[in-house]
Amino acid sequence: MEVITSLQNPKLKFLLQLQQKSSERRKAGLFVVEGRRELMHCMEAGYVVDTVFWCPAVMAGTDSPSVLSDVQGHLPMLPNGVHLFEVSREVYEKMAYRGSTEGIVAEVHTRQFTLHDLSLPESPLIVVLESVEKPGNLGAILRSADASGVDAVIVCDPLTDLYNPNLIRSSVGAAFTVPCVACSSGECIDFLQQKGIQILTAQLQDSHLYYDIDMSRPTAIVMGTESTGLTDQWRQAADAHIRIPMLGQIDSLNVSVSAAILMYEAVRQRAV
Repeated sequence: MEVITSLQNPKLKFLLQLQQKSSERRKAGLFVVEGRRELMHCMEAGYVVDTVFWCPAVMAGTDSPSVLSDVQGHLPMLPNGVHLFEVSREVYEKMAYRGSTEGIVAEVHTRQFTLHDLSLPESPLIVVLESVEKPGNLGAILRSADASGVDAVIVCDPLTDLYNPNLIRSSVGAAFTVPCVACSSGECIDFLQQKGIQILTAQLQDSHLYYDIDMSRPTAIVMGTESTGLTDQWRQAADAHIRIPMLGQIDSLNVSVSAAILMYEAVRQRAV
């Protein structure tokens, strides 16, 4: 196994490019995953791992040779053909975004999903996000979607790619456990209407309180950006407009918080 100790190593530089530039991710067809748990979720979802970098010193929490000799057994089971490199603590600290990723960073092949790849139940619950620009918000929404049992998240006219490292990190693995598709708003509206899925748009104007709308039937909850909200295309396509009551002086919540409230209202109604 090759050991990487130099901060000038081309493999390290390539990984950093994947982390920093969406153009490099598209060109290489690779993205970066940090952490044992996240990598396990990734592999369980059918993603193909290309390269794994592991740091025994970080895994063991020590630089003691007597402990490091046994730490390789803590690596997840990797399929044949995966390139495996051991890295020094200094190199690992350069490549890892956060220190709690258990000494594992991987390069994984991207996958392209379409609306037709979605396998939906009889009464699906879907979250649709139009032009959400902050990858951290999208990752947090995916995390809530996993927790609330949402069947799919559809990102329309995305301003960030679905393999952005901030999205992957903030989702804590939910980017791989929740089916997530990117498409245009027009394609999504056609898909939902063909499937008989009601469209509920979250907006302040001309809207009903969210808990007064039936979400037990096939439902898509549609959220826009915090700054401009949803476009008219979605407002006109909606079967109903819903809002969360705001009792203070601020007129909006973070989009990930709003999405979680609406998802769990659907969970509550469906449990009755």
